[in-house]
Parts: sequence; C-alpha cells; structure tokens
Amino acid sequence: MPARTGTSDRRRETLTRRIRLIVAGTIAYNLVEAAVAITAGSLASSAALIGFGLDSLVEVSSALAVAWQFSARDAAVRQSRERRALRVIALSFFALAAYVTFEAVRSFTGADAEPSTVGIALAALSAAVMPLLSWAERRTGRELGSATAVADSKQTMLCAYLSAALLVGLLANALLGWTWADPVVALVIAAVAVREGVEAWRGDACCASGGMALAVAPGDAADADADGCGCGDGCSCC
Repeated sequence: MPARTGTSDRRRETLTRRIRLIVAGTIAYNLVEAAVAITAGSLASSAALIGFGLDSLVEVSSALAVAWQFSARDAAVRQSRERRALRVIALSFFALAAYVTFEAVRSFTGADAEPSTVGIALAALSAAVMPLLSWAERRTGRELGSATAVADSKQTMLCAYLSAALLVGLLANALLGWTWADPVVALVIAAVAVREGVEAWRGDACCASGGMALAVAPGDAADADADGCGCGDGCSCC
C-alpha cells in the first residue's frame, strides 16, 4: 500500500524503522503483561485476570504479523505481505472476542475471585501504556500508508479498553463486591473486537494518508481530513 503522496524514500525508511521499534516494544510489553496477569490470576482464582493474560498473547500474535511484514527490506515485498498480515490480525481479533466472551460467561457462573492488588496495578499500568503505543503506531502507519500497522494499532487500543474494563471490574470486586462488573464490560469489548476483525478481514482497517489501496477512489481525496487521512466518510480509522 503506497504511503502519502510526496513521501520521500528516506522518510518511508524512517517510518518503517519506527514501526519496527513500536511493534518490538508492544511484543515485549505484552509478554511481560501475560506472565504477570496469568500468575496473579492463578493466585487469586480470577478468570478475568487469566483471560487478560491470554489476551495479551493474542495481541502478540497480531504484532508478530506486523513485524513479519516489516522485516522485509524491500518495500514491494512488504506491500505483497500486507494482505496476509491483515488476515492474521483479523483472526487475532476473532480469537480475542471468542476468548473474552468465554471468560465473561464463565465469570458469571464460576466462583468469585479474590481481590488482587497486583492485578489492579497491572491493569492501571496497561490502561496508561497501551493507548500511547496504539497512538504511535496508528499515526506512523497512516503516514506510511500501512493497513496492517493501523489494524494492529486498533488491536492495541482494544487491549487498552480491556485493561480499563479489567481495572473497573477488579476495583468493583475489591471495593464493592460487584463480581458482575468486569464480565459485562468484557462482553461489550468482545462485540467491538468482532467488528474490528471484520473490517480488517475486508481490508477496511486503515485509511492511511493519500493512496489507500484497499482502496480509496481518486475522487475521495477531497474527503481527506485535517490530519491527512485520505479516505471517505465510511472509513473507521478517520
């Protein structure tokens, strides 16, 4: 997928390196997050925390798809890999939705979890870190014209929402005894994940600047907004 019209080769290489660094940081953070969440969830008998840790591994699979695409040095090769990478990201959205739904339903019917201070701290940290990673990848991906980078940034943002939902659920459980709060919000997030997965599968996940393949008609260029999104009104990322 072509980058913004007028983007120099040097700028494209800079953006490509930036995406590689962002994706590497996302993978590293999610691996640590998964280990801490699964351990804390096991100690507290918290299905929500364990599910959150496994969701982090789903996010890793999405980030690995982007890393694989951008591991190619040649721009043409990266572009040829984009469709397959988008499919992997779409499947990771569906897997996330399925697992979150499963864990939410099980939380309604299972034993009450014990309060987890470690879980609350982890959820709060992730709710702060994930939006920053998502914003950086999305902004870079749109300038570069990468649908996969923008789709993966949505995956990261969805993890931020899940972190916030987990935080609310854990706090409600610890302070108010509301064990139902987390699974209710989790079901809403699962529905959003399905929608984003469908968009990624269709190739609608990104409206990167100028020349979106998947695909912006020439006449739609006039619909570009102030921050440079070269897409029409129906694009989800604008």
